[in-house]
Amino acid sequence: MVGTSEVIKSPFLDLDNGAVVAKILADDFDPRTVVPEPLPPVVMTNGEDHGECDGDEEVLVDEKMKAKREIVLGRNVHTTCLAVTEPDVNDEVTGDKEAFMASVLARYRKTLLERTKYHLGYPYNLDFDYGALGQLQHFSINNLGDPFIESNYGVHSREFEVGVLDWFARLWEIEKDEYWGYITNCGTEGNLHGILVGREVFPDGILYASKESHYSVFKAARMYRMDCVKIATLVSGEIDCSDFKDKLLPNKDKPAIINVNIGTTVKGAVDDLDLVIQTLEESGFSHDRFYIHCDGALFGLMMPFVKRAPKVSFKKPIGSVSVSGHKFVGCPMPCGVQITRLEHINALSRNVEYLASRDATIMGSRNGHAPIFLWYTLNRKGYKGFQKEVQKCLRNAHYLKDRLRESGISAMLNELSSTVVFERPQDEEFVRRWQLACQGNIAHVVVMPNVTIEKLNIFLDELVEKRSTWYQDDKVHSPCIAAEVGAENCVCRIHKC
Repeated sequence: MVGTSEVIKSPFLDLDNGAVVAKILADDFDPRTVVPEPLPPVVMTNGEDHGECDGDEEVLVDEKMKAKREIVLGRNVHTTCLAVTEPDVNDEVTGDKEAFMASVLARYRKTLLERTKYHLGYPYNLDFDYGALGQLQHFSINNLGDPFIESNYGVHSREFEVGVLDWFARLWEIEKDEYWGYITNCGTEGNLHGILVGREVFPDGILYASKESHYSVFKAARMYRMDCVKIATLVSGEIDCSDFKDKLLPNKDKPAIINVNIGTTVKGAVDDLDLVIQTLEESGFSHDRFYIHCDGALFGLMMPFVKRAPKVSFKKPIGSVSVSGHKFVGCPMPCGVQITRLEHINALSRNVEYLASRDATIMGSRNGHAPIFLWYTLNRKGYKGFQKEVQKCLRNAHYLKDRLRESGISAMLNELSSTVVFERPQDEEFVRRWQLACQGNIAHVVVMPNVTIEKLNIFLDELVEKRSTWYQDDKVHSPCIAAEVGAENCVCRIHKC
């Protein structure tokens, strides 16, 4: 609980005898103002210097980078939240509370517009317009239970949901009578469900996942109390099938449940599905002794439209595929799609009399609006529309990578990806301004359909200007990130020679 001494001053709060009370409107309140985000201090500890190259005696990085970097958590929103207060007795007459809330929302909208302008690090497509669906916001649409079995609750959107599922089933080449799926609340739920189905099919199975898999995969292992084996990765971020084979052989007596990444979180690397299957077969695992879940959160929808890309298809011995709906498709709320084989779902499902339906999902109540938003976009764009957007993203990603390299900045772009990896900016304020996703010594920009060349140029110009101040001292140089992106992509003072 936040004490009064910890409360950050805000135009929405006032201190009255030591208690926090809501003010209707401060004298200086301006709904057009963008609320700045306070930055937490960078947490540094003594440790290994990851920014230096072996054999070089000069200082290659700023003094700040000599300490081991730890995770920097964001601000504590509890200290700046908007209080919920009771209306005044005469509020129905004065309307002060309504005016106050309208002003708060107006300012919040201004903040959203401003933050959207500087959004590059996370894989969300912000280019959408769902104005036509505003008429549905007055309804509580809840898709309880199984999407294919209508429940007693009549305000649902199953017709839209199953239509969306059929579209993805065609994309991943599985017949209508052979698949089961549902619209999830996010990509994590898709992973949780896919891995749960794998565990129900093989209760004594071991989960295998590369170390660059999404954190939700390892969360699933903890939740389900599964034995989990981490597999090494190549510099690209792709699973190392040589190490995979080494980890499989000692456990030949137990079935294998494998998470295959169709685009890793940080580097956008695509695991070679065919090589994973080949490795399993060479290690003595027949198709009835392994279950493959494909985590295609972002690239699961992009890959079908990339030439020469390996195919994700249920014609191969895979068990499930999941994608996020709020990423490449573009949706105002988190959502996703999960599809598995119908033959597997009976191991998980239970009939529920209360619903007059079957329960086979992770969540009971599910957002009934999300399928409508997905259905709307899929109909508007179609396969050809998505193909054009994929090509645009890949072109712009190559443009960004080339501009970074021309500016003397280490950068990597995997062949099938629109995620550009580069050296982590030293300035945390710059990182938060552009909402960059960082890990260790690297950061990335995910080029989505809403990311234009103009936006990338603004980012690049700002980054180059900032770097001129970070490395203005001749004894301070940019860090070596060869270990993260490969020597051929690193342009530190050692590798550019």
